[in-house]
Amino acid sequence: VRSRAWRPDGFIGSGAGNRENAGLLPVQGGSDMEKRQIIEAGPGIASGLRDLFKYLNLKTASAGLVAAIFGCSGPALIVIGAANKAGLSNGQTVAWLFAIYFLGGLISLFLALRYKQPVTGAYSIPGAALVAGSLAAFSFDQAVGAFIMAGIIVFLLGISGLIGKVMRWLPMPIVMAMIAGALIRFATGAVSALGTAPIIAGAAIVAFFVSMRFVKTVPPVLAAFVVGLIAAFATGSVGGGSAEIAFVMPEFTAPTFTLDAFLAISVPLALLVIGAENAQATGVLMAEGYRPPINMMTIISGIGGIAAGFLGGHNANIAGPMTAICSSEQAGEDKEGRYAATVVNGILFGAFGLVAGAAVPVVMSLPGALIGTVAGLAMIGVLLAAFQNAFGRSLGNQTGAFVALAVAMSNISLMGISAPFWALVAGVVVSFIVERDALISAQAAPSKAS
Repeated sequence: VRSRAWRPDGFIGSGAGNRENAGLLPVQGGSDMEKRQIIEAGPGIASGLRDLFKYLNLKTASAGLVAAIFGCSGPALIVIGAANKAGLSNGQTVAWLFAIYFLGGLISLFLALRYKQPVTGAYSIPGAALVAGSLAAFSFDQAVGAFIMAGIIVFLLGISGLIGKVMRWLPMPIVMAMIAGALIRFATGAVSALGTAPIIAGAAIVAFFVSMRFVKTVPPVLAAFVVGLIAAFATGSVGGGSAEIAFVMPEFTAPTFTLDAFLAISVPLALLVIGAENAQATGVLMAEGYRPPINMMTIISGIGGIAAGFLGGHNANIAGPMTAICSSEQAGEDKEGRYAATVVNGILFGAFGLVAGAAVPVVMSLPGALIGTVAGLAMIGVLLAAFQNAFGRSLGNQTGAFVALAVAMSNISLMGISAPFWALVAGVVVSFIVERDALISAQAAPSKAS
């Protein structure tokens, strides 16, 4: 495995074969201008649009479709369940869905086209669960005020450049181990689906690997979805899901700002966005050899959080699992073109937000076993890269990386903050205690490279 290293300006590299316009560079010292920039430069939206149709093909389209189906199915139920539990009106629920899906789609389109990287937008699933519990103690207008304040926190952390500095300081093995631990549940979920729906999951899994071996023209993840869907229809499993919501116009809620809601909702939600979603997406992109625009990812997540809050949604930010799907080898062998998968995902996500009230029941009719299996299969390449970059023989910080892996796999939640954040903290602390020399060496390596 060829190891990768941070550059002082946040770029990483995995070999001379990568190309600059895809955000892939070999490890070299950055220019003084690059080092001073808070907002990372990119090829630009015009360049992204110009090359888009060159990279838009069956593989990128199928990866974007799978990511969209994943994001528009189970996660939508968490939001709907939270809204129902809090007694929100159908109009408020539709406004919540519109905010997170439409804005999430815009984030995908903007970042993918600007940087020509598969940086995918959506919202925080753990954040939705956090909000669901908080609505028992706070009115929805107070929660909306907290959503806006959380976005402001994230925005300030991004525009200051602080998050970029922290992520550059973290040793890559620890970050990669966190990614492996956070995403492994998708792979095990595909196996678990064999127990609950053996025909559907089995058909999808067989189709995936057979297509990978024998049918080079069809993306394996698309073959898995199509065959699994046929099996679902054949077994009468389609149509079992439902959502008690009809198509209505969004109903927006005026925010109320309180200190209690700020401490109980805003701070944990901001930490979830940064420590779970953005950190996962950054690590996934690193594992695939990209140089993620960390500061811009944080800034746009803050802007998305503020805008979503005013529309009645808990946040719109970078999505870890969906970035993993769109940046994986299932989106094509050419890493330069995988951003097209995120563009497809962004269009579908935005469309889902526009017609959320009518679209939710349709998506919910798909069996969960099919969605879970296909999502797990799409993660295989990302997980392989994460494990290789966490535990390669030439890499240090192995004890810290293992601790990060274990904590991320535990799915623990402390103080309302989910496991990926604590995985990074625990990995760095343990590495500092038991392998301090390796930790110091990892931080000195970028400066020597420059």
